[in-house]
Amino acid sequence: MRTNSRTWAVVAGTASLALGLAACGSGDAGDGDSSGGTAEGGDVTLTVATFNEFGYDELLEEYESLNPNVTIEHKRAATSDEARDNLNTRLAAGSGLSDIEAVEMDWLPELRQYADRFVDLEDPEVEGRWFDWKEAPARSEDGTLFAYGTDTGPEAVCYRSDLFAKAGLPTDRAEVATLLEGDWDRYFEVGKQFHDATGIPWYDSAAATYQGMVNQLESAYEDPETGEPIPLEENEQVKELFETVLTASTTDDLSAHFQQWQPDWREAFQSDGFATMLCPGWMLGIIAGNAEGVEGWDVADVFPGGGGNWGGSYLTVPEQGENIEAAKALAKWLTAPEQQVKAFLSKGTFPSQVDAQDDEELLASTHEFFNDAPWGEILVNRAAAIDVTPFKGAAWFPIHQTIVDGMTRVDVARTDDIDSSWEKSLQAYSELGLS
Repeated sequence: MRTNSRTWAVVAGTASLALGLAACGSGDAGDGDSSGGTAEGGDVTLTVATFNEFGYDELLEEYESLNPNVTIEHKRAATSDEARDNLNTRLAAGSGLSDIEAVEMDWLPELRQYADRFVDLEDPEVEGRWFDWKEAPARSEDGTLFAYGTDTGPEAVCYRSDLFAKAGLPTDRAEVATLLEGDWDRYFEVGKQFHDATGIPWYDSAAATYQGMVNQLESAYEDPETGEPIPLEENEQVKELFETVLTASTTDDLSAHFQQWQPDWREAFQSDGFATMLCPGWMLGIIAGNAEGVEGWDVADVFPGGGGNWGGSYLTVPEQGENIEAAKALAKWLTAPEQQVKAFLSKGTFPSQVDAQDDEELLASTHEFFNDAPWGEILVNRAAAIDVTPFKGAAWFPIHQTIVDGMTRVDVARTDDIDSSWEKSLQAYSELGLS
């Protein structure tokens, strides 16, 4: 990938990294050896920073029981944005990061230019562990493996079967899959039928729906050949998605007008807040937690447009850490297929490891909250349906944020119409200085 120096400077600024980052000391453990302060066999306390839900609580306890000299402190941010801000701030400062830092796939590309600030995790034991499309983004320009893949996010559609019944729609998950089979126009068409019959919103959020759509584009914001941003004012495919989902959300009133992760969004699970939502594996655990005590949730083996992936994360070991060798060992263990299957069974974080895909326990797993849906089998099928791997370069996240902010103005704050908000997104894009 080729990106000009101006682009790097802007992306670094967007990511809140100090211009003097290269001059920041990385600590005595900067050479990646075991000089991080723990003698072999000695007691060590490791800090692990994640966000949302990785399914790691029981795994970290298991690791401590297998390694009595290791104590683990789990720092869990409420959102990936919070985790990203913390990582960028402390990476720029040269100190304060956890021994292991989780990174979300959409902002991993920002960090590739600073791969030397993370430990090289190359190890013969992890060769061939991940699908190529999962491992490739975790390698720097010179081929260094600076992150271990955790989960991935093949998407299905979660739905309220009781609300479908109220609208006179099928409720059986196989019949729902047939009902929704097709493109995004079909998804919105059924949504209109549902809303006309019930007055209840069809989906939770315009921005979340757009996320599912944009992840089906091979090159949404950047040219994969050059790495250069596609000027937003010339980006007709993104503008079309923007207008399509916001028209469905506002003119057709299919959106519940929530911003995901906010308190009102979480509270809506306890009422008839909306009927469907796009559902990567990790979202099932979040729904089950927020909708505790609510009956009717199910999941259908279908996704508009065929297949899609939303999410998936990585574990990194910052060079500034004091327990590098112990952190590397824990990161390698957490991202092994056996542990990732356990994380999936606990919280729905679908594995990105090759050997996990045909795990018998995964394939046979069902989810009690979702009407005993065979979620392991469904997500394996949804993963197989993915035929597009979007290119996400260093500028993907900041550009994407200008679009999401534009959608939020229309769908959530309702301060703008579609046209005026698009103009504001164009202005925000221009202020990034990417072209």
